[in-house]
Amino acid sequence: MSEDHQNHIQGNPQPSWRKPVGMLLILLLIAAWTAIIVSLSPWVGTWPVLVQGIFYLVAGIVWILPLKPLLRWMELGTWRR
Repeated sequence: MSEDHQNHIQGNPQPSWRKPVGMLLILLLIAAWTAIIVSLSPWVGTWPVLVQGIFYLVAGIVWILPLKPLLRWMELGTWRR
């Protein structure tokens, strides 16, 4: 158990550096994912509209997958349970 988590349990919550760092990492993840998807647009633009829609729908959801471990780390200080 992390020191921050123990302090919180003992009723002595301390500010955590992980939350601002985690927020910055989330913003960087969004920016990087956006840059990747935008860089693919010349090729994706040649696909049929329905296929483009499916691609952008999936791309719009996939970036969320790394958030669960990142949010857990921000809150608890561990990547896994």
